[in-house]
Amino acid sequence: MKRYVILGGGYGGLAIIGRLLEGELPADVQLVLVDRMPYQGLKTEYYALAAGAVSDVEIRVQFPNDPRVHIHYGNVQAIDLDAQLLHFSNGEPLSYDHLVIGLGCTDKYHNIEGAEQFGNSIQSLASTRRTYQLLNDIKPYGQVNIVGGGLSGVELAAELRESRADLNIRILDRGGRVLSSFPEKLSRFVSGWFEQHGVELRSHVNVSRLEDGVIYNRTDDGEEEIHSHVTVWTAGIQPVAAVQKLLVPKDPQGRVIINPYHQIPDYPNVFVVGDCASLPFSPSAQAAGAQGEQIADVIRAMWQGETPKLGKIKLKGVLGALGKKSGFGVVGKRAVVGYVPRVIKSGVLWMSKHHKG
Repeated sequence: MKRYVILGGGYGGLAIIGRLLEGELPADVQLVLVDRMPYQGLKTEYYALAAGAVSDVEIRVQFPNDPRVHIHYGNVQAIDLDAQLLHFSNGEPLSYDHLVIGLGCTDKYHNIEGAEQFGNSIQSLASTRRTYQLLNDIKPYGQVNIVGGGLSGVELAAELRESRADLNIRILDRGGRVLSSFPEKLSRFVSGWFEQHGVELRSHVNVSRLEDGVIYNRTDDGEEEIHSHVTVWTAGIQPVAAVQKLLVPKDPQGRVIINPYHQIPDYPNVFVVGDCASLPFSPSAQAAGAQGEQIADVIRAMWQGETPKLGKIKLKGVLGALGKKSGFGVVGKRAVVGYVPRVIKSGVLWMSKHHKG
C-alpha cells in the first residue's frame, strides 16, 4: 500500500483531495489528510472573526466525508525528508511514500524585539480567537494599532470599524501608502474610505520594538512612543517553523523552491503547495487552490504512467473588503472599487463554504 499524505487541510490540500476523489483511486493507494482540527478554517475571513463581525462556525468548512480519506490529527513539528517520516508534538511518527506539504504560513516579525510577544496574530484560527477576545474586551474609546497596511491589515481595520464604532483605530505602515502592492487607484480609494470612517493612517513608520502597551517608532530624533491598548501584527508572513527547518533550497522569502511539477527537485516524491511554495506571485488562497489542482493532475498522471501536462497558472484577481458594503480589487488587469467587488468577494466565500470553488 502506497501512502499519500497531504499535510494541511487548507485551500491547497483540500483542492488536491477534492480533485483526486473525483475519480477512482488505485487499489494500492491510501490517502491521508493530516491536520490539527477536523475542519478547514477559511483564512481569508480571519479578519472578520477577529473583529467580532462573524462567528467561529461561519468560517469553518468540514473536511470531506469519504471512506477513501483517512484523517490523522496532529501538530507537525518536523519533516524528515530522508527517512520519509513526519514527527508530531504528541504521538508516534507517521511514515509516507508521497507527501504534499501545505502547512501554510505564520507571522514574520523581522527580528523586531517584542513583536511576537506583544503583536497579536490573525494567521491561525487559534491565534485569531485570542485576538478577537482582546479586541472585543477593549473598553470604549480604547486604542487599537494595526502594524502593516497590506490586505490583512486593511480588511481588519475596516471590519473592526463597523464592529466597534467606539474604538480608535490606527494603521501603521512602513511604506508611503496602504496596499502598496496594489494599483494606486485602489490605495487612494481605501485611504478615502478610512478618512471618511475615522480610521487613522500613518505612513513611513519604522517600528523598532514593542512593549506592553507601547510601540516604538524609530525616527531621526530618536524613538517615538505610540501607545496602544491592543496591537495586531499584519506586517509580513513566512512559512511555518517545520518548513523553515527543511534543508532544501529556498527563495529569499524562505519558501521552498519547486520544479514545474510542484515537487522538491531532490525529493520528487514530495510536493509543496500554497504559502510554503516559491511561486511567481504572492501567496493567496486562489493560488493555493489552483496549484493544488495541478498537483492532483500530476499525481493522477503518475498513477497512469503518463507524463503530466500542465498549463500556466492564471489567477483571476484579488479582492478585499471594506466592511460589509464596500470593497476593492483587481479583476484581470482592471481595478474595481465599491459595492461590486464586495458582492463578488461574498460570492467567492459562499463557493468556498460549499466546496464549489
